[in-house]
Amino acid sequence: MTVTNWLSILIFIAIFVASFLFTGNGELFINALGLIIVLSGTIGAIFLSYPSTDIGSALKVARNAYHNDTPTTSEVVDTLIYLSVRSRRKGVIALEDMEDETTLSFLKRAITMLVDGYTVEELRDVLHTEIYYFKQRRTHHERLFRHASRLAPAFGVAGSVIGLIAMLSGIGDPQTILRSIPIALTSTLYGILMANFIFIPVAENIHGKTEKEIMLQKLVTDAVIAIRQEQNSLRLIKKLESFVTPSARHDNQESLEKLKERVRNMRLDEETAS
Repeated sequence: MTVTNWLSILIFIAIFVASFLFTGNGELFINALGLIIVLSGTIGAIFLSYPSTDIGSALKVARNAYHNDTPTTSEVVDTLIYLSVRSRRKGVIALEDMEDETTLSFLKRAITMLVDGYTVEELRDVLHTEIYYFKQRRTHHERLFRHASRLAPAFGVAGSVIGLIAMLSGIGDPQTILRSIPIALTSTLYGILMANFIFIPVAENIHGKTEKEIMLQKLVTDAVIAIRQEQNSLRLIKKLESFVTPSARHDNQESLEKLKERVRNMRLDEETAS
């Protein structure tokens, strides 16, 4: 999440809240009992649906999705090209000191496997398996928030029913009716807001972050296998271009050309030294 994202969130929340105040009766939208009904029902149903460890893990994943930024595709491509050139010049064992120079844990693991001498088949099997189970775990966490987004409106309706029952029981008593109407109306409002302004956006953020990380993991997997097969670095660059969208390739062309030039210069230096 960038600074622009956070500023936009604050601005539009302020506008959204202000829209309630424009009615001149903003206090009517605040009802503690309706909020308690929706929150307690939703949270209780979540704990009935999932083990507490899964809930804790999902909350950590959601927090990391907003606070931790994954490396860009260009940064990962640059690192992989450097690994390829270093491997061809000094051998795979020379990559051992590169493990701590990347923040991408999947790449660290791949480098470790390269240094440990895993074959191409072993690399492909282990890394693809890790990608598969990574996606399964993230899908499970995403599902938890989507489940909560269905529960919140349902308990909002339950709060409305409670308010209507209380209102009907007080027919003939204006004070009872006036106390019950806000519960009936605000509970549904709170349920809809929680679902569409909290749970669904969090689930979508986890989904988007997961897709981006899986793409980077596939990028790393293909590159590491190419390094193990000792493919030409220039060919590897061409292959990695496929991970960049066509519209973005034009913007990245200059950086890719610089990478190619760097590879050529390294080659010339190697030939000169020999």
